[in-house]
Amino acid sequence: MNLHHLFATADVGAVRYALSGAGGGFARTLLAQTLRIPALEPTALCDRDLPRLRAMLGELGYDSDRLADCANAAEVERAARDGRIALVADGGLLGAAGWDILVEATGSPVHGYAMAREALLAGRHVAMVSKEVDSVAGLHLAELAARSGLVYTTADGDQPANLIGLVTWAELLGLDIVAIGKSSEYDLVLDPERGTVTQLDTTVEAPGLDALLDLGDDVPETLAARARTVSALPVGATADYCEMAVVATNTGFEPDTELLHYPVARIAELADIYRPREDGGVLHRTGAVDVFSALRLPGEASFAGGVFVVVRTGDPETWETLRGKGHVVSRDGKYAAVYLPYHLMGVETPVSLLSAVLHKRPSGGADPRGHAVLAGRARHDLPAGTVLDMGGHHHDVTGVQAVLLRDEDTPADIAPLYLAAHTTLARPVAAGELIRLGDLADADDELRHAWTTGRAARPAATTAAAVRS
Repeated sequence: MNLHHLFATADVGAVRYALSGAGGGFARTLLAQTLRIPALEPTALCDRDLPRLRAMLGELGYDSDRLADCANAAEVERAARDGRIALVADGGLLGAAGWDILVEATGSPVHGYAMAREALLAGRHVAMVSKEVDSVAGLHLAELAARSGLVYTTADGDQPANLIGLVTWAELLGLDIVAIGKSSEYDLVLDPERGTVTQLDTTVEAPGLDALLDLGDDVPETLAARARTVSALPVGATADYCEMAVVATNTGFEPDTELLHYPVARIAELADIYRPREDGGVLHRTGAVDVFSALRLPGEASFAGGVFVVVRTGDPETWETLRGKGHVVSRDGKYAAVYLPYHLMGVETPVSLLSAVLHKRPSGGADPRGHAVLAGRARHDLPAGTVLDMGGHHHDVTGVQAVLLRDEDTPADIAPLYLAAHTTLARPVAAGELIRLGDLADADDELRHAWTTGRAARPAATTAAAVRS
């Protein structure tokens, strides 16, 4: 599709956006790309550290005379009238400027939800980058948007929206999808000569992994052997579970297992791995959403950040032709993997903003439902009074293992993981137990309300296929 035709904006004017969490990495990529897009304009930017934000904007090439530090609503309004970009530390001031859509990128469940809710109540669209917010309040925000004819959407450039796009493309073509997913954030890079594997800046011994580069006839056994060789490396980032929760909500695909499979896999193996167990793969059921750890050699292209779908092939001759053109087809010819090996963060997000404002179309699902829940199990005994801090690059919650539960396996009183973030336990939770709503002494009332009302308003459809159709 020629996107110039889709987004011809003659006589429409620039799409104006507000951006929360404007000093973060995702925000920077969006702000950098905005300078190259005449049809897009930042109007109000929110970050707690205004000097840092102003310095970053200077590095990107924004004219300092266009930037206005604002401490109250009157100053924001004045900046907007003068055609300047309002910089605010208080998200409550964003609404004083005129804009069409909020890009929420704080990563803060409480603050991100509050800003998104206020935007929708004020008649403005929302592009949700903060998957932490979406995993708790996304259903409620989607319902608020639907009632007012507004768009609440995931944002292109992040893996959830990219995967939703790939899934819906495959569905439109009538492909029979077996599994969908993404790779973990960082590849596993094998150095056969040294017998080591490197993940980002960590290198560990991996003796024998080079002898396991071929899947062999017993796929589960080979995958188990690979996992043992790299057991010194972490598996299962909280951010992965959170992103797949967002995808499940928007597509109806559900986790095959609550910890996900995380196979150590080569790209060319995806169609052999993500197929039913009766065909030699890892899936207990089809319609699965999952994450794999991409294994590659030095110098090979990365899959980190990529997304995939695995489909049943249908006509053998068609797919043998496609195999000959380099596509990933299983050894028995029954399954194939189609993938996009990238995500470009905010560089791609303008597509979502233009789509939402100009066409009232989301990048995410048209009818999100509660198909899966990002929850948490205690890693060890947690006494009453424990503070469940959230932090780190992946926004882990202290002492809690993220899990992704299918709707039918979810207790009615479950606490979503990021509702529990920064709360205090009212009672002890034993190792392995799920965190429940009653366990939280001081969860934010507004966020708790959003969770419960969203689940009630948008329960899971009878089957995943019902939603996808």
